[in-house]
Amino acid sequence: MLAVDMTGDAVKAKNGSMVAYDGQMAFKKLTGGGEGLRGMVTRRLTGEQMTVMEVRGQGTCWFADRASEINLVRLQGEKLFVESSNLLATDGGLRTGTTFTGLRGASQGNGLFTTTVEGHGQAAILSDGPAVVLRVAPQYPLIVDPGAYVAHQGNVRQSFQSGVTFRTLLGEGGGEAFQIRFEGDGLVYVQPSERNTIAGDV
Repeated sequence: MLAVDMTGDAVKAKNGSMVAYDGQMAFKKLTGGGEGLRGMVTRRLTGEQMTVMEVRGQGTCWFADRASEINLVRLQGEKLFVESSNLLATDGGLRTGTTFTGLRGASQGNGLFTTTVEGHGQAAILSDGPAVVLRVAPQYPLIVDPGAYVAHQGNVRQSFQSGVTFRTLLGEGGGEAFQIRFEGDGLVYVQPSERNTIAGDV
């Protein structure tokens, strides 16, 4: 559960994620993931759905989503890439958008686009179990199972690689047919659980 102390400021949160509050709070549904009409059109075209509410007031507001673990990420001008289903809340001043992910998104069954969060402030992301933050360095690329990926930030490039071999087609593979390869310099958030993905067992 995430407790946010508010003194007249605002946060953006997943619609319906408020579980309790004290003091005075006002709730307003935002269209297009908080990006207005243009954001709504973009999200409809890309299939990256995110229903967001703005919460403003004085007091403490508690947020949660199906007892998922909550991980706080502090942004200092950089961009965070996160699946919309894994984004719980952001400071009101952070900007959200969508970006093309290509085959990585398709392999996860999440479409070809993902959500971005950018600016100065904190974002709360969800994971199935405590997320592990793994470093990607120029000499140390990182390979991640699509079903365990949650988010990433930094100057990293991602590519889709296949582990499909003749043994896989014969049913003798290890069940890890597709992976995401991260190269560059940054951080990748991985959960200790795997979602069912299109690129699961082949």
